[in-house]
Formats: sequence, C-alpha cells, structure tokens
Amino acid sequence: MTQINTRLAVPRPANPNQGLPSETGVEQGAPPTVRPRDCGACQIRHRAVCARCEPQELAELDAIKYYRSFQAGQTVIWAADRMDFVASVVTGVATLTQTMEDGRTQMVGLLLPSDFVGRPGRDRAPYNVTATTDVMMCCFRKKPFEALMARTPNIGQRLLEMTLDELDAAREWMLLLGRKTAREKIASLLSIMARRSASLAGRPSATGGLSFDLPLTREAMADYLGLTLETVSRQMSALKRDGIIELDGKRQVTVPNLDRLGEEAGDDADGGFLT
Repeated sequence: MTQINTRLAVPRPANPNQGLPSETGVEQGAPPTVRPRDCGACQIRHRAVCARCEPQELAELDAIKYYRSFQAGQTVIWAADRMDFVASVVTGVATLTQTMEDGRTQMVGLLLPSDFVGRPGRDRAPYNVTATTDVMMCCFRKKPFEALMARTPNIGQRLLEMTLDELDAAREWMLLLGRKTAREKIASLLSIMARRSASLAGRPSATGGLSFDLPLTREAMADYLGLTLETVSRQMSALKRDGIIELDGKRQVTVPNLDRLGEEAGDDADGGFLT
C-alpha cells in the first residue's frame, strides 16, 4: 500500500492587506519583483488562458489585470475563503493542499508557470494555495473576467482546454499514485518539471538534454508522491547513478535525454500528460 504522508495544518495568520491591490495594481506588502507589462512579451503567453486572444482581447484583459507577488511559504488563499480574483502563475511554483477535519493536510496538486488559479463562477477557493518558491501571478478581477469570458469565445475555449488537460493529468496522477513504483513516481515528477520547462523555453517537442531548477524539497516531493523522505533520496541517487539525471547541488537538475527519463517514468512515447 502506498504510504500517504500528512502534516498538521498551520493556523492562518491575520493579514488584512492580503488581496488588496495598491494603486499600482500590485498587492500591498508584496516583495519587489520585475513585473512584465506587455502581454505579447510575457513568457507564459503561449500557454496561459490568454493564449488564443487577439490583440483587442489582450487589451481588454490588460485593463482588468494586476500583478501579485508572494514569498516562498506565503499563503496565496485559504480553502473556503472568498476569492475575488482569478490568475495565471507567471513565475514560481505553488502547491494545492486540502485539510481534513482533524488538521491533517495532503498536497493534492502543483501550480506551475502558466497554470490557472481560481474558478470563474465560484465564490470560494476549494483548496489552500501556498507559494513553494517566490511566486508572481497575473491576476484578473473575477467579475470583469467572467463578463469578458461571456463575450470572448477565445478565452472560454482556452480555459476549457486547460480544464480538460487538468482532468487528464488528475487521472494520470491516480495511476501514478496507485500503480507506479517509487522510481517511476520520481521519474514522472521530474519529467513533468522538465517538459514544462522546455515548453516555457519554446522547446515543446524537446527530446535532448535540458536543465531546470527543482522547486520542491525532498520532503515536499515525498508528501506529494506518497513516499517517505528516505525513499525519495534513495531513488534520486539511483537515477543519478544510472545516468538518467545529473544533480548540481540540491535543486539544479540536468536531464541528458528526456525520452529516456520518460521511459523510466513508464509513460507513453508521446509523453502523455507531461506537456
């Protein structure tokens, strides 16, 4: 049986400024960061919810957007809290967690650059969202965004595509947790990170080598994959020893051959949901 690691929930701190953008459109109290203003030059433009937008539609989105920055470890939104915005992750990684009545929590998902946060038509957040690394989000006020969706088919169609991709990924993750070996689980997670990194770098069909920063600690990987910390460390070392990956420090990962990593993950030749 796969072991699922859980943690006790941390009491939510009082933060009266969270969710309140300043006049510049950036969250009050947020750490300074470089903020892209031109949608056409945005690094997630070809993958985000605005990927299909025409110039006029981008202009309308630009009129209702603002940027929010979160430091590593900071809560973006608590489950069941009112959520008055939706957003795309521009940089960084966040986790989705769910808390049980007795205080135990389980990580149920990752938010990577270009992923969409929030649900149009729903007033409250279904999960806790926490910044794993420093995160910047391109946010849209929910009501204007919903109105724009109603009259702009391109946004609705792209959001539908992303939702279906997320559904496929969730089904694949059920397979990973239920049937894959520890080695295959680690390889699958690394393959997800590597292929997303390649896609954001403009190499969606990359098959050769690439390097990326692993945003999760070994403990977080263990929590997400339902493994022990010792097992994660052992399997990472084994993948390195077998030449599947190269490690430079704790976070820098180089994959000499993505296809070989995919084979270790037990995925189909086309990479399946790892896009």
